[in-house]
Amino acid sequence: MAKKVQGFLKLQVPAGSATPSPPIGPALGQRGLNIMEFCKAFNAQTQDVEKGAPCPTVITYYSDKSFTFEVKTAPVSFFLKKAAKLPKGSGTPGRGTVGSVTRAQVKEIAEAKMKDLNANDVDAAMLMVEGSARSMGFEVTE
Repeated sequence: MAKKVQGFLKLQVPAGSATPSPPIGPALGQRGLNIMEFCKAFNAQTQDVEKGAPCPTVITYYSDKSFTFEVKTAPVSFFLKKAAKLPKGSGTPGRGTVGSVTRAQVKEIAEAKMKDLNANDVDAAMLMVEGSARSMGFEVTE
């Protein structure tokens, strides 16, 4: 018999550094889930990812207090800031540029994010990434 799904929980956790401190501990604790079990499993699953990269995670928890989780790739904004070597995007998007990324870098990011994007091919994914770049104040160059 299948387990009864109690709900879903979305967290953004730094890769390889899940700890029982907030926001993970309270979010899992109030649902009665084993916090240390999640932290150990998450850190083991994200050990190949760049340490500290934000990983959107969807946790499905069941009525018997067990859970499963799916780790997605880091947000496009993280990849764009890394490619442009900047600490953050523009504070006032649309009023100038803070940096630039090349089309080759955009293609790299689109290929890395392809499984999480709602796009049929890499060209459509590139358009999505370019839109994110413009909204963050980056210029896309050839």
